[in-house]
Amino acid sequence: MSIKATVKLDYSKINKLVESSKEAFKLTVEDVLKDIKDSMVVPKDTGNLENSGEIDFSQIENLIASIVFDTPYAHRLYFHPEYNFKTDKNANAQGRWMDMYIDGDKNNFIKETYSKYLKELSKGMIT
Repeated sequence: MSIKATVKLDYSKINKLVESSKEAFKLTVEDVLKDIKDSMVVPKDTGNLENSGEIDFSQIENLIASIVFDTPYAHRLYFHPEYNFKTDKNANAQGRWMDMYIDGDKNNFIKETYSKYLKELSKGMIT
């Protein structure tokens, strides 16, 4: 018994999925940065550290992005969760504020947000 199959690829739809994937990724990273700020987890005195948060999309073609907080003291505050952070301006101020997306309370946030955007942007190709 033999089976014959013919596969025809619709390259326009494949390209649409690739572009939708990149745009969904970009929107997801933007939502993560927004959520970090909305969650009030970045230590805040004058707001310089929180306001320095930005996204580096220089490697978007490989679906790589970086959320960067760029102040002279950002590294010290991030990697020392044992510090006694003031909570008068950001109630949940803490070190290692990105860990909640890796293995904390929001470990599904990225996957769920990306899935939502990919479904929207693919316009019915993904359900």
